[in-house]
Amino acid sequence: MDRFSDKTALVTGAGSGIGRATAQRLADEGADVVVSDVDEERGEAVVASIEDDGGSATFVSANVANPEEVQQLVEITVDTYGGLDIAVNNAGILTGFEDITDISEDDWERLIDVNLKGVWAGMKAELPVMEEQGGGVIVNTASEAGLVGMGGLGNYVASKHGVVGLTKTAALEYADRSVRVNAIAPGPTETNIQETMAGGSDPRELPFDTSTMSDVPMGRQADPKEMAGVVAFLCSEDASFVTGVTIPVDGGQAAD
Repeated sequence: MDRFSDKTALVTGAGSGIGRATAQRLADEGADVVVSDVDEERGEAVVASIEDDGGSATFVSANVANPEEVQQLVEITVDTYGGLDIAVNNAGILTGFEDITDISEDDWERLIDVNLKGVWAGMKAELPVMEEQGGGVIVNTASEAGLVGMGGLGNYVASKHGVVGLTKTAALEYADRSVRVNAIAPGPTETNIQETMAGGSDPRELPFDTSTMSDVPMGRQADPKEMAGVVAFLCSEDASFVTGVTIPVDGGQAAD
């Protein structure tokens, strides 16, 4: 299937997890993919994997918390491939579990800078390019934490609620400019961020059971490829009348 042949896609946080699976999925379906991450080794490994499978990809290092780097990232994408049709603002971090009153200002700002400002910086650079070329699609990675509260994750929850709000606002502002903007809200997924949550130094009980996923109706974590499949749908013509939504991809948690 070549739904994205002759399309250029940019994926941030593409060195691992959902970002890596998304970059590979879009490349498998014909897109030229710019793989971006702060981890050069992992990013280059993703490019190599895509190229080994016959796809087209380029690695560009960028810290999404720095708007100037994000602007340069988009400019390099356009210079390299001639445009920007798909952008997946996926990069995100987790600083650990703490009550709101225990979160340090440094941890608050570090997480918000990546998870929320990074998505804003991405759209700020991407939207004008897409408007000028006549259209495009943006998918932001939110979280189930962007739909509900979670004890011990105040800064993460705030950042992901912000992503949901930014997604809705951008979708409204650009609905008549042929740019669609949506988000996914992953539930527990087998990624580095989940490893951090399960293996961190905080002895308090996690907000989910990492061994059995007993609070997930489907009883398991997701494979990152399952997130990538939903992203690919949102980026395709099959979703041509879908904008401003956040789709839970959580094994039924949002329905509970």
